[in-house]
Amino acid sequence: MELADKAVGFLLTLTSLSIFTYYTFWVIILPFVDSDHFVHKYFLPQEYAILIPVFAGVVLLAFLSIFVGLVMLKSKRKKKTT
Repeated sequence: MELADKAVGFLLTLTSLSIFTYYTFWVIILPFVDSDHFVHKYFLPQEYAILIPVFAGVVLLAFLSIFVGLVMLKSKRKKKTT
C-alpha cells in the first residue's frame, strides 16, 4: 500500500503544480502578451481568473459548514442517548 500512497501523492503534487503554473501564467504573464498572440487561445478571459477561485472558495466553505453542522448534530444526538 505504501507504493500506492506514493503514487497518489506524486499525482496530487503534479496536478497542483500544473494548476499553479497555468494560473500563474494566466494571471501574471498573459496580460503583458499582445492580445492577438496565439497563446491567448489557450486561456479563458481574464474575468474568470477571479470568478473561478471565488466560486471554488464558496463551494469549499459551504461543504465545510455542512460537515461541521452534521458533526455537531451527531454529537448532540450521541449526548442525548447516553
